[in-house]
Amino acid sequence: MKRNFLCLTALAAAIGFASAQAADTTVSADIAAKINTRTMQKTTHFDRFIITYRNGSAERSSASAATQNVTAAASRAQLHASANAITGAALGITWKRKLAIGSDLVRTSRKLDRNEAMALMQQIASDPAVAGVEPDVMLHAVKDYVAPAGASPGGSAPNDTYFPLQWHMRPGNGTVEKVGRDTTSYANWGGSGASSAWPNYDGSGVTVAIIDTGVIHHGDLNEGYAGAGYDMINDALVSGRTTDGRAPGGWDLGDWTNAEPYITQCLDGNASAGEASSWHGSHVFGNIAAINNNGTGVDGIATNAKVIPIRALGHCGGYTSDIADSITWASGGHVDGIPDNPNPAQVISMSLGGDGTCAASDVSGTAIAGAIARGATVVVAAGNDSQDAANHTPASCPGVVTVASVGITGKRAFYSNYGSTVTIAAPGGGIYANDANTGAQVDAGFVWSTVNSSATTESQGNPVIGGMAGTSQATPHVSGIVALMIEAVKEAGHATLTPDQIRLALMNSARNFPNTPDHPIGAGIVDANSAIAAAVNYNSVAPSIPLTSGVAVTASGKAGDAILYRIDVPGGATNLTIRTMGGTGDVSLFAKRANPPSSDGGNADFKSVKPGNSESIVQTTVAAGSWYVLVVGVKDFANVQVLASYTAH
Repeated sequence: MKRNFLCLTALAAAIGFASAQAADTTVSADIAAKINTRTMQKTTHFDRFIITYRNGSAERSSASAATQNVTAAASRAQLHASANAITGAALGITWKRKLAIGSDLVRTSRKLDRNEAMALMQQIASDPAVAGVEPDVMLHAVKDYVAPAGASPGGSAPNDTYFPLQWHMRPGNGTVEKVGRDTTSYANWGGSGASSAWPNYDGSGVTVAIIDTGVIHHGDLNEGYAGAGYDMINDALVSGRTTDGRAPGGWDLGDWTNAEPYITQCLDGNASAGEASSWHGSHVFGNIAAINNNGTGVDGIATNAKVIPIRALGHCGGYTSDIADSITWASGGHVDGIPDNPNPAQVISMSLGGDGTCAASDVSGTAIAGAIARGATVVVAAGNDSQDAANHTPASCPGVVTVASVGITGKRAFYSNYGSTVTIAAPGGGIYANDANTGAQVDAGFVWSTVNSSATTESQGNPVIGGMAGTSQATPHVSGIVALMIEAVKEAGHATLTPDQIRLALMNSARNFPNTPDHPIGAGIVDANSAIAAAVNYNSVAPSIPLTSGVAVTASGKAGDAILYRIDVPGGATNLTIRTMGGTGDVSLFAKRANPPSSDGGNADFKSVKPGNSESIVQTTVAAGSWYVLVVGVKDFANVQVLASYTAH
């Protein structure tokens, strides 16, 4: 079943507007620049607004002054308590709270249509004390495709019952696998390789925060820190609690919308759009921290990491304001009204989002920048609309690691968002045989993890293993591998890498796509061991140019220039040949497995340093993995062809 990704949902019954104040299209550029309309849709109604006042203004430090400011703006916009009256009682404005980033959240006494909301924001932005204003819209969990029930377990090592289903944890080296109930085998080019890292790393000493629907009790989850998480949902309708307010513990209370009051309040009365509880956060959690080698269930990438679940998504989704506070709290920042997080996260995983581009000055962009400044790597889903991720938030926020999805064959999943804002791809599942965009669903088309069988609350069902496919599943694969990278750097005694360095290490170590994707989806497919090696050796790793077997590239440079390339060799391959030829000048050729050679090639595993440009390195028997190729100019050189190839079996 397809679940639409990232729609912005109104939270109240439709209201007829007879006399909406039209937005002024002639406002100055300075005022327009203060208003973030990028997350708005024409059919959406709004009753919550986030205003950022300038430092030193009275409104910045006073809730009452902020309330008066917005009340005056509503009056200037000719907005009233009744949508059908030109005159009458003034529109009510209630100050809700101060966000951790310093912005103020206010609520109007009724929902405003798009024109009314624009008119209000224009009047708010006209005040010199205002730095910016935007509607507090609903974001949603990435709405995954759900696998049919009843997957068939098998036996393998590790000893967990359902590990054979987890093609996504195994190396993407082309090994042919038959998964679950499938009758057809597939060459696994899309796996993360996490299982090959487990003998050495398990996420120990690293804290990962998951901002999602929370987590359930499940015997196969490392949920020791679930109680240390927090339910950041303020609104009672969204949280499902009886009163407004936040609550300790990151537990999932359910997010169903197929019953009242959610059909009316979330879906504008469209009962056919209602859904059962997704247990989305628990599925994400299991990908990162399911318990390994316990003889049951599935395996997690960073099984011994401290995983802190933060519930920001509930019935109807989750407000931008709550998600922004969740990001701040997760990374160790202060949020008024709740205790500080005693376990600040080094990794934040967010498989959620909504329509709209994200700028650094937006509420989401500001919260993310704060988290990055506190040392957290923020990993987010690209989205499941087969659209440019630049038009989705937080996928387009500056500084994040944006993750696209591939299936078992290494092909872009047909639903995956794409584009220049995508950092890297990871296994999320292709759903159909051979990762096609239609056909028969197969077990190899899904990512397998921990969920509950209930359609509503956890207590009404049982903990089970289920399959989902989406960029929301690709995201925790990268988050878990980042945890392994951080652990490995610490164990090596090296200085902690910054989030930007982590991001670059992921990109530089990404495995080549088996075939060029139909749309760009990042530097390549995440590979656990290569990413760990890139992190441990970060200071000696320069950006590398990927090579495709049998495809020549052209190199030119000056004497002393060193150009680094990388070719990913699959398991079982033979006859690795690396050559330079043609052109003018003189180059030397060096190659090293797993890590780049030094800039002069002195520590290379193999070298060819003959006079001229005809250099060659040949290995009949070759170890699988990333091979780095360094071309060094002995003299100035131009139009030299660099070619690497291997024989796959």
